[in-house]
Amino acid sequence: MNLSQPWTVESFGLCFASLNDSCIKTVYSPVLRAPLYLLFTITIILIVFGNLWVIYTISSFQQLHTPTNYLIVSMAVSDLLLGTFVMPPSMTHSLETCWYFGDFFCKFHSGTDFTLCNASVLHLTFISIDRYYAVCQPLQYHSRMTTRVSVFMILVSWGFSAFFGFGIIFSELKIESLKTEEVHVACKGGCLALHGREIGVTYSIVFYFLPMFIIVSIYSRIFVIAQKHVRVINNYPTSSSSVTKKDLKATKTLAIVIGVFMSCWTPYFMCNIIDPIVNHTIPALLYEVLMWVAYLNAVFNPLIYAFFYSWFREKSKLLYQKLYKLC
Repeated sequence: MNLSQPWTVESFGLCFASLNDSCIKTVYSPVLRAPLYLLFTITIILIVFGNLWVIYTISSFQQLHTPTNYLIVSMAVSDLLLGTFVMPPSMTHSLETCWYFGDFFCKFHSGTDFTLCNASVLHLTFISIDRYYAVCQPLQYHSRMTTRVSVFMILVSWGFSAFFGFGIIFSELKIESLKTEEVHVACKGGCLALHGREIGVTYSIVFYFLPMFIIVSIYSRIFVIAQKHVRVINNYPTSSSSVTKKDLKATKTLAIVIGVFMSCWTPYFMCNIIDPIVNHTIPALLYEVLMWVAYLNAVFNPLIYAFFYSWFREKSKLLYQKLYKLC
């Protein structure tokens, strides 16, 4: 034990002392673990209540029931499930360095994690398509982006994500795997499927970088067209532009949502790309840190809506006053 650095590793042990095949446990100092437990718990609470508020606010007002907002609500459900079912076990695993919830729940937890990540990416892809029609083809927007189309997009997002998310885990597919890693999985208290490196290069490219490339390409086109509409609106205030300032502001806000998502998740997926190149020498601790940076994205979306959507602030205020009167 290094007394000069109480925040470092205090000792090593076994996840299950009575088992010969137990995984090795890294015991961190309470000086480090206590504030991290507090930080992670606060983060989880913010995610759960923030996204619940988004869902409740949009669901409570009929005028907010639009195709775009249906996608926003569905993505909030994804973030809510992340904060409710994925992050609490991940917190224990990260800070205790052992998995105490059994092999089946390890796979179920990992499958849920993959599913929710995939769902968020697909929701953002469909939101970019929605914004493309709203800005670039506004006259066709209401005929093409109907409630039925929005529901179809949501079903595709969840169905596709669940099929591949749980399929990758329960089929025990290892896109990138080392013998040393397989030994670690076999010991009791390990859960390599939990953000394991077997998701590898193929998963990262197909399920993250390719959709992000499509999203950036669509928004690049939207930006060019939006600039033209802004010039028309500014130079000819009385003109009957088919794109409203409201549409442009909504597009800008959702672009911020996508930008924040990419800022949070790209470092993690870059690790998955780089790791095989450097012969799997990236420390596991770095994966854990980047995983939690990615999870933080679920905190930001409700804050972005609150700061950039005036309608969200107004409706939230009305709901708050209504709840206050009931109390």
